[in-house]
Amino acid sequence: MEATRNCARQRGEKLVSLDKNYQLLERELVADDPWRLDANPFERERYTQMLRMSLSRQSITSALEVGCAAGAFTEMLAPHCKRLTVVDVVPQAISRARHRTERWSHIGWKVADLQHFSPPERFDLIVVAEVLYYLSDTLEMRTAVDNLVGMLAPGGLVVFGSARDHICRRWGHAAGAETVIAMLNEALVEIERVHCQGESDNEDCLIASFRRPSA
Repeated sequence: MEATRNCARQRGEKLVSLDKNYQLLERELVADDPWRLDANPFERERYTQMLRMSLSRQSITSALEVGCAAGAFTEMLAPHCKRLTVVDVVPQAISRARHRTERWSHIGWKVADLQHFSPPERFDLIVVAEVLYYLSDTLEMRTAVDNLVGMLAPGGLVVFGSARDHICRRWGHAAGAETVIAMLNEALVEIERVHCQGESDNEDCLIASFRRPSA
């Protein structure tokens, strides 16, 4: 009975943690340029590197973007894909990104969390940045990483970016870039890693690309 109560308490704590993170994201998205994704040179450099890695494939038939914020990177990636699926746990983020990219008709939208998102297709390219540290612990991060790997087509590419471990922990999260990169390296082959650093102590991230072996 005590074990059952402990499990129920732990589930409740995780739900409270996730609810707080969702509420934080919703509050931040009220701003015109949340996280200064359009105006900040550090963010522009981060997106430039992510796009460069994403376009290392000669062609992108089907891409997935996990976590769209207000659509800044979605707008950059969309012209290079035949099909682009965008998933975010916050409906407001989907709404803003969709409005920003409404001139393109080949983008599909889904409100869902990464651990339970299960599309029928496999993707040539998956981009996930500044998302996984919002999960409540490293076990949930591993579940999300396993799901990402399962959605990737043979020979497909993952581009991952995140603030570094020590920064994410300072923000109150379980882990960040180094932890997730180590998880991705267990199933995929790392191709490249770039360190981006800005003027602020919080502007310190790693971006890495990984390929799934063809066989």
